[in-house]
Order: sequence, then C-alpha cells, then structure tokens
Amino acid sequence: MRLIDRYVYPKSTRESIEGLRHYTVDGEERRLPSVTTVIAQTKDKKDKESIERWKQKVGEARAEEIKNEAAARGTAMHKYLEDLILGQRSMDLTTTGQEAQRMAEIIVDRGLNRCSDIYGVEAVLYYPGLYAGSCDLIGKIDDKVSIIDFKQTNKPKQREWIGDYFLQMAAYGMAHDAVYNTAIEQGVILMCSKDGYFQEFVIEGKEYREAKYEFLRRLDQFYGG
Repeated sequence: MRLIDRYVYPKSTRESIEGLRHYTVDGEERRLPSVTTVIAQTKDKKDKESIERWKQKVGEARAEEIKNEAAARGTAMHKYLEDLILGQRSMDLTTTGQEAQRMAEIIVDRGLNRCSDIYGVEAVLYYPGLYAGSCDLIGKIDDKVSIIDFKQTNKPKQREWIGDYFLQMAAYGMAHDAVYNTAIEQGVILMCSKDGYFQEFVIEGKEYREAKYEFLRRLDQFYGG
C-alpha cells in the first residue's frame, strides 16, 4: 500500500443538531447533514418496523446493549485499521479491542492487502451545500479507484440486507466526483463478523448508478422535496 497525497481533504467538526449529526466543513457556509443522517431519516416504513420488531423480540435493554457492543467493536476495528494504514501502532488490550483486532487482521488478509494506492483515510467528503461524511478509505483495489468501507457485523449479511451501505458509498462517490472532478465507478465493502467470517461486497455498473439515484431521491426527501 502506498499513501499518495493526490487530493486535499478538508477539515471539519461534527455536532448534533436536534439529535442529528451534522458537519461543519472548511469552506462551506452552512452545516451539512451527514450521509448516515440522511439515510437513517429517510428509511421506509418497512425498515423501521423491522427494527422495532427486533427490539421487541430481544427486549429494549438487550437491544441497546447489543447496539453499544457492536459500536464499540466497530470503533476499535476502524482504529486498528486506520493506524495500520498510516504506519502507526495501536494496542487495545481490552476484550473488545482484541476481538476487533482479530477481525481487522482478517480484513487486511482477505481484502485490504489488495489495495495499492491509498488517497484518503477517514477522509471528510462533502457535496457542496448538500451533505457530508467521513469515508473509511479512498484508493485503488484491484487497480480500480474505489470508495472502500470497513464493516463489522454480529452475523454474516445477505446482499439484500445492506442496501443502506451501498447508498452510503454512492453518496461518498458522488461527493468525491463533485469536488475533485473524479469518476469513481465502484464501492467495496470489506466486512468481518465477530466470529471471523469475512465477506466482500462490490457495487459497480448499473447497480452503482441506481444507488446514486436512490440516494439523491432520499436526499430530496430529507430536505422536504
């Protein structure tokens, strides 16, 4: 992997406005809603009902516990991968940290090692005047410039369950293209479950274009269109 300073990604600050994450990006006059905020706020009724059924099944307290455990594991895994890419050393000796490190090492062995050029790590991307977010990785994988996302999961996923992840990458790709005049054509998810099962999902071609259109539809819905 080579770190290449091809693009200058802006600095930003994050804040919650009425419980929703927003970014203040250098050079932008207004605070921009995060990509994840736009997606979460425009979920359809079926998705929201599915989440509520799961909460009722396991109980509110247990659901919150599972969510917090997954978030902590995901944060630790991302931190390990970010430090590794940047040539830094990190050591988290907690149970969660050690579990996250094992998952991260699987992602490196099965996917990240195929990345050649790295342009951005935890890079802030924004579409002027519309939205912003922080992208795990922008770089070449299998010689294609891609939006790359690291995901942890409690159990393996089926492709039809992760449509929101594809929307997220399409949004980042559009933002990158708009600001840096690129033409990113694919997104890659590198995912590992807590029991060590690796999955890779690639979105490209017609599916990637359709994800762009769907995110723009959701963005219009978010702004009240």
